[in-house]
Amino acid sequence: MNDNPSIAKENKYCAANYHPLPVVLSHGEGIYVFDDAGKRYIDMMSAYSAVSHGHCHPKLLAALTEQSQRINVISRAFYSDKLGDFLEKLCQMLGYEKALPMNTGAEAVETALKAARKWAYQKKGVAADKAEIIVCDGNFHGRTIAIVGFSSEAQYKEGFGPYPTGFKQVAYGDIDALEKAITSNTAAFFVEPIQGEGGIIMPPAGYLKQAKALCEKHNVLLICDEIQTGLGRTGKLLASYHDEVRPDAVVLGKALGGGVLPVSAFVADSEIMDVFTPGDHGSTFGGYPLAAAVGLAALNVLEKEKLAKNSAELGEYFKARLEEADFACVSEVRGVGLFIGLEINPAKARAREICEKLMTKGLLSKETHETVVRLAPPLVINKEQLDSAFDIIHDVLSTYN
Repeated sequence: MNDNPSIAKENKYCAANYHPLPVVLSHGEGIYVFDDAGKRYIDMMSAYSAVSHGHCHPKLLAALTEQSQRINVISRAFYSDKLGDFLEKLCQMLGYEKALPMNTGAEAVETALKAARKWAYQKKGVAADKAEIIVCDGNFHGRTIAIVGFSSEAQYKEGFGPYPTGFKQVAYGDIDALEKAITSNTAAFFVEPIQGEGGIIMPPAGYLKQAKALCEKHNVLLICDEIQTGLGRTGKLLASYHDEVRPDAVVLGKALGGGVLPVSAFVADSEIMDVFTPGDHGSTFGGYPLAAAVGLAALNVLEKEKLAKNSAELGEYFKARLEEADFACVSEVRGVGLFIGLEINPAKARAREICEKLMTKGLLSKETHETVVRLAPPLVINKEQLDSAFDIIHDVLSTYN
């Protein structure tokens, strides 16, 4: 039984919808976080890729502080002097015409689903209420009723039905299964270029390019969920770029807020985005001035500090070191950029136990699906810091035979 008062209070008053590691974090700086006793840890989680810029980046805090002293929330009932600049930067960086700002990743996903369906009715000519969206087994797109309804994870769904219809599941990475699932009612194929919560699952090389060709052939939208993989995490601005694919639309979140505020967006060209008219969709906080100022700063830091390049170079280096170590308890090292998963052989060790041991030595990660240890540090990490992380990992994993 942990007698830390913060843990005790959280367990007493907070719903038990998470199973955190027994550490109480009080502050952070760069790639490091510190617990309430002052112990320092290397953060290899980055809040599920939300803290790509590192903790408390001074340029992001400056933007937050400056804007918070001017005006914070006005709703979209009025224009602001910040939202246009933020969305202009986002659209220009990604090469799309328009964006619809939201707050959380799940909200941006819901926006994408609504856009795909209305596009199917207005532009493709699908009969009313017949639009279908194809998703993949092992997907994770959020926690709303609609989203968990098309999850293949039993726990995400149990006890929360009934669910909305209109979704088909196909095997991830199976291009033949995708082709068989497409009908004249198919509005979109909604896919993660790399499945993050699924355990850093990589599709076969060229899968996304083949999917894009199929979608073009059948007049189906390819919508990529880049909430975890986007904005430099995998070594490119978007993970879709590894297959040289420009999706018809992209969903972003997490790192878009620089690890400071929840900021998300649905990004597409006018042909898709213009299905929305005033009153169709919205959010009181979506695109509020404080979030827009921080989001713009986050994009500028990402670009000026070349975080995608750093992720590509150090990710390749780190993955090679992990593979060369050939740990007996690791059955596979997979990922790209600083988005790496260690598949733990359950006959040798438990991922949760490994994460607990890493914690005691000053490195924080979290197990995924009980068998995967995720390694995704802030993209501001340097080679020396990454070597320190590797040394801790080596110390722990080498104890398993």
